[in-house]
Amino acid sequence: MKKIETVSLIGLGAVGSAYGSKLHDGLKDSLQVVASKERIQRYENTGIVVNGQDYHFQYITPEIKREPADLVIFAVKNADLAQAIQDVQHHIGPDTIILSLLNGISSEGEIESVCENQHILYSVCVKIDAVRQQNETNFSSLGWIEYGEKDNSKSENVLAVQELFERVGIPYKISEDILHSMWWKFMVNVGINQTSAVLKAPYKVFQSVPSAYKWAESTMREVVALSQKIGANLTEEDVASFRPILHNMSPNGKTSMLQDVEAGRKTEVEYLAGTVIKLGGEYGVPTAINEQLYRIIHIMEDMTTQH
Repeated sequence: MKKIETVSLIGLGAVGSAYGSKLHDGLKDSLQVVASKERIQRYENTGIVVNGQDYHFQYITPEIKREPADLVIFAVKNADLAQAIQDVQHHIGPDTIILSLLNGISSEGEIESVCENQHILYSVCVKIDAVRQQNETNFSSLGWIEYGEKDNSKSENVLAVQELFERVGIPYKISEDILHSMWWKFMVNVGINQTSAVLKAPYKVFQSVPSAYKWAESTMREVVALSQKIGANLTEEDVASFRPILHNMSPNGKTSMLQDVEAGRKTEVEYLAGTVIKLGGEYGVPTAINEQLYRIIHIMEDMTTQH
């Protein structure tokens, strides 16, 4: 069986540094983090602290030529994906497995259209509550990475990633229906990420204020309607299935979009509400709530740039 010995990771935000710490513990210098010279300088000066432990990753700049890695993991923001694909070109060979941990439902297609590579696995991060502030990442739950082939087959690549995850202690689930799993996560992000950003609300607000959670669920239902047109076939049960997960999350935990708003960074609203609105237009599905959130979040971003 194919065995993954070398891994390249691009993106050391909350998700990248949380899972990167596990990969580093298990692989040491066989994990390389791809980053620009300036970024590497910053990381080396401050270190990356994950759950109180200092991490000094093996860094490599994009222009350095090297043997292709066995696995490349994308953990950047959607807006940075096009650049990230360019930056890891020396790491991707014809047999490299690719895993994208980005929010949304479009990153795998974008990677596929640029990379001449037939080994892209589809994946989503579920229930991870990592928060990144400056050079520190903290999480109480790593959740799990749910992944699989587009056709849901148990391929050699799927089994190789399973063996790696077991070796380094990354929780995972091989999906029985990856399209459904990805749309479920997309639905959750569209609902909870965007409403939390507008309300500036950590998870405890949605755990304790029914009207806040009702708004998030209404936003999710627009995704459910779309998924039925596309063949991902989410249902009302899928909306309900997030409630117990939410109530087990750390009350002070924050969505990635709220973290972006608080840090004055550009959000991923284009890849959440923007995608919902675009697909709604194509499939004739009303998306009034997402249209409202799209406007509000863009205004919030504009207000940040004015200060």
